[in-house]
Amino acid sequence: METYFVHDKRLGIDIPSLNWDWTCYPAETQSEILFRWEEIKGGIPDLVKELEMQINEKWAVLNAEEDFEKSCLLNDEISELASCINDLWIWFRINEELSSKPHR
Repeated sequence: METYFVHDKRLGIDIPSLNWDWTCYPAETQSEILFRWEEIKGGIPDLVKELEMQINEKWAVLNAEEDFEKSCLLNDEISELASCINDLWIWFRINEELSSKPHR
């Protein structure tokens, strides 16, 4: 069976990676892909909660940090986590009609 998803290490989820236009896939294959995508999407809210907890922990450390360089590093880490959350919500809202463009 062909693989229709690739793992995005940054986001921690598998994302669609289709080689053809959505309409080129047989209905059964479309159904299988959508079923798997719904499973993946179902886990996104929990993953977002985990990332939010990490942000809150880093904020607590940042609020007590007096070293400027360490503060900058913590800020960068918080920004990256927030960016991941944003990207996860975008994927969560992806239309059921998956595009043929690779998403990486």
